[in-house]
Amino acid sequence: MTLEPLLYPALLSPYRHGRLVLRNRILHASMTTRRVHDCAPTPQMIQYYANRARGGAALIVSEPLNCARFQTRSHYVRVWNGDFEDELKRWSEAVEIHDCRLLGQIQDSGRGRHERGRNPDAVGASALPDDLSWTVPYVLTDEELGLMIDDFAAASRRLARCGFSGVELSAGHGHLFHQFMSPWSNQRPDRWGGDFEGRLRLLRETIVAIRASTPPAFLIGLKLPGDDGVPGGIGPCEARRITAALTSGCDVDYVVFCQGSHARTLDWHVPDMHWPRAPWMPLISELRVAAHGVPVAALGLITDPAQAEGILARDEADLIALGRALTADPAWPLKSSQGREQQIRHCVSCNTCWGQISLAAPLVCDNNPRLALPDEVDWHPPRARTAHKLVIVGSGIAGLEAAWIAAERGHEVVAFGASSEVGGKTRLHSRLPGGESLSSIYDFQFARARRAGVRFELGMRVSAAEVLAESPDQILLATGAEMSWPSGLPPEWQAVIPDLRTAMRELIGLTQPQGGTAVLFDADHTEGTYSAAQVLRRLFDRVILVTSRERVAVDVPLVSALGIYRRLSLTRIEILALHELCQEGALEQGELCVRQVYTGVLTSIPEVALLTYATPRVPQLELLEPLQAAGCRVRRIGDCRAPRGVLAATSEGHAAGLDFERLE
Repeated sequence: MTLEPLLYPALLSPYRHGRLVLRNRILHASMTTRRVHDCAPTPQMIQYYANRARGGAALIVSEPLNCARFQTRSHYVRVWNGDFEDELKRWSEAVEIHDCRLLGQIQDSGRGRHERGRNPDAVGASALPDDLSWTVPYVLTDEELGLMIDDFAAASRRLARCGFSGVELSAGHGHLFHQFMSPWSNQRPDRWGGDFEGRLRLLRETIVAIRASTPPAFLIGLKLPGDDGVPGGIGPCEARRITAALTSGCDVDYVVFCQGSHARTLDWHVPDMHWPRAPWMPLISELRVAAHGVPVAALGLITDPAQAEGILARDEADLIALGRALTADPAWPLKSSQGREQQIRHCVSCNTCWGQISLAAPLVCDNNPRLALPDEVDWHPPRARTAHKLVIVGSGIAGLEAAWIAAERGHEVVAFGASSEVGGKTRLHSRLPGGESLSSIYDFQFARARRAGVRFELGMRVSAAEVLAESPDQILLATGAEMSWPSGLPPEWQAVIPDLRTAMRELIGLTQPQGGTAVLFDADHTEGTYSAAQVLRRLFDRVILVTSRERVAVDVPLVSALGIYRRLSLTRIEILALHELCQEGALEQGELCVRQVYTGVLTSIPEVALLTYATPRVPQLELLEPLQAAGCRVRRIGDCRAPRGVLAATSEGHAAGLDFERLE
């Protein structure tokens, strides 16, 4: 497929540098799909890659592969022997047929770990604990390192034989190669450590061995550390030395720089929207100077084609590497080339994808309900055989997703919303620090729904009689959920204590300091709660998070939780763990008491100007019984079915918009 380069001439024009010949400058960075079964590629996994190739990516880096015989993770494809050569050939053919280069990623996490807990199978350069999990690895011997290099070379040769265009050596992110290059984690006295050249030996000899074992046109990419944020580790100066040393010959074909490590900087790997856009570009541009002309790919929170074009036009990088953006929409390149940017389903940088794969679940995306399905690329809803009337109560993202799909299928759709604006709680979250990109979800849905003819009745809390007056064939309840009243507090306090959503609607636009202490009871543990705490800290002299759990952000993936801990610390938001609310104290005089959950000891908090709470939510079901009593077919989606997050809302709304088979 040829993409029209006129709109984005730098991004979409063909690119050639030595062995690297690409139809455009868009690379798909490695993403673990968790769609591998017992080390074997599955059709679903191959479909994921084929979709990104068909959508316009010029080069795709695979998820990490088991390339050395000691690597046995069942969710990584085994390449170190010939068990799955037929599947590897099908994989490469599915990608390369679209004029897209497929590279296998060679990586080992070493002593590192992406999730909480120790890593019992860790290997490493030295018997030193991992910075995050405190895992002390098994130290690889001289002989084992030689065998590992041989395995990597043999695996690369097998990939070449199976139709892969090359490999990428993942030597950043705190993985094994990174650990050998870092003076912090490599304190070996032998030839694999000791000095700068010794620390580079493992990666350098791997490159040489792969180049000697593969055809002349075989590509070798390098993912190198830019700044791991670990004291004594690899900062920008050391990264510059490493880059210069490893690109001085002609053995590598591109370099991409990544940030962070398996440390308190784990969240640097995949920046969320608390970061500025493309936050690493100044460092990447600086390191590019040391790369001896080897093409350098920009990586990190690049979501928009105009943004990518600007990076290339300013000569800050040679290529654009997208991971999460192409997971959210594989047709990102195609839509960009056709001037259909408004139809891109954008990555919202929520890191749900990371969280799911860290839980050993298949890769998913908050904003892509069709991920890895055969029809995923540039999908349009199929027309219905017979048109029916659908009434949706609720204009949050679950209801909006159902509305636009059902309408594009040809159904008559009426959507009621209590608010004058669509988006529900997601709109509120989008106004909080770090939430701005969430607006792209409901903006996309609303635009598609309006274009498809959905009739919106907003700013009204609809009654059952008004719903029935529409004579619907089916009703979708997407009315959301409300926070429950905290146990331990007397009911009469409800008149003066708002839930967190109500408090934010009143406070978010204020600039005048309010003074005093704000207390936020956290029985929610999701990211929006901590973004709201930042708003409170801007307005109040003191903010205290009270939680009955042992820490905050328990339900947030570690990669995002670390960022939360950093922001709470830097803004001096206090955390009072293992405490619950109680009615002791004189709240009317500004004194609140909280109780330690095990000892019962009370702690008094003075000068309380605001008490608010984020608690488990209860579905809003006032309409359910009267509609069912009237004989209507009612389906509940999103938080109205069971309170959860964005992923459940978009996926259930998507399914509901398609599910009219029983009516036809």
